[in-house]
Parts: sequence; structure tokens; C-alpha cells
Amino acid sequence: MKFGIRTPSLKKRLSARTSVKRQIVHRAGLKMPRGYGWITNPKRYMYNKIYNKTTFDLFKLINKLLKKR
Repeated sequence: MKFGIRTPSLKKRLSARTSVKRQIVHRAGLKMPRGYGWITNPKRYMYNKIYNKTTFDLFKLINKLLKKR
């Protein structure tokens, strides 16, 4: 498991938003409310929950620092 700053990847960022699977699920209306990931894939849900608590995004950190001024 990773701790600290997440390594930014523009390629992964774009592919996550423009994937064919995402478009099909979105247009078919099979979306679930936020927080229901444990129903579709409990193993991935637990991994992501721990990963997001132990790491932080560099862009969000910079954004917070700039907004405080």
C-alpha cells in the first residue's frame, strides 16, 4: 500500500473520464448513488477506501494552498 503523495498521471486521468465502459454505464442509467461501491465490488471498495486515507493528491494540496491567500 502506498503512503504520501500520489503520482499524478494525465493519461490515466483522461482515460478514466473517457472510457467506453464509463460511457455505456452512464448512458444506460445504471449509475448508483455515491457510497454504494461496496455493492458492486466490495474488494475494490475496501482497497480504495484505505488508499484514499493513506495518500493525498498533489493538485488538491496546491489548490488549497493557493485559495487561502
